[in-house]
Amino acid sequence: MLTDIEGTTTPIAFVRDELFPFARAHLSDFLRQHAQRPDVAAELAETARMVPGQAPEDTLRHWMDQDAKITPLKTLQGQIWEQGYRDGQLRGKIYPDVAPSLRAWQRAGLRLYVYSSGSVEAQKLIFGHSTEGDLLSLFSGFFDTRVGNKREPDSYSRLAIAIGLPPVEVLFLSDVEAELDAAAAAGLRTCQLLRPEDSTEPSDRHPTAENFPAVATRIGLPHT
Repeated sequence: MLTDIEGTTTPIAFVRDELFPFARAHLSDFLRQHAQRPDVAAELAETARMVPGQAPEDTLRHWMDQDAKITPLKTLQGQIWEQGYRDGQLRGKIYPDVAPSLRAWQRAGLRLYVYSSGSVEAQKLIFGHSTEGDLLSLFSGFFDTRVGNKREPDSYSRLAIAIGLPPVEVLFLSDVEAELDAAAAAGLRTCQLLRPEDSTEPSDRHPTAENFPAVATRIGLPHT
């Protein structure tokens, strides 16, 4: 089982209205305090390499405006959010049906993975400091854009190799049709989440479900 986060396990509004504004508001202070830290310096150097002649902070803010799925931005956002989670300013919003389903699927022997445009570090923060408790132990692995773009079939081929299963034995859950199209092109099974509060447009190319228990019914997985 390979799952997306935003719009699938987590309301889009949480990412859009809480996480992104938090990162923007704290970016300057974070860079001022941590720019010399090796991991932060590496991402700033990569940002400068990608957009030469512009201050990295300006580039990062421009990428934020575009909601760009670019690894240096996603990594630095995750580092900013880490402090927010640790001091209690942030808690990862998880739909209430998700944790019981994940536990049931894990008990049934399914291996659970996450693939999101947010950094692996940010993914772990959401699930490790979630409204449903610490869910990290349920997952066998996490993947981000370092594997590749979520709308490119080759990314899913690489994921299947990393997981160690034929693509047809991996089910990908996402709300985004283009991501599901890419996964299907690589041979993965797919199911689109249609969370009512996220107003997702249904696809006519993939099975659909309004929540994780409905996924279980639609695909033939164990229930809670």
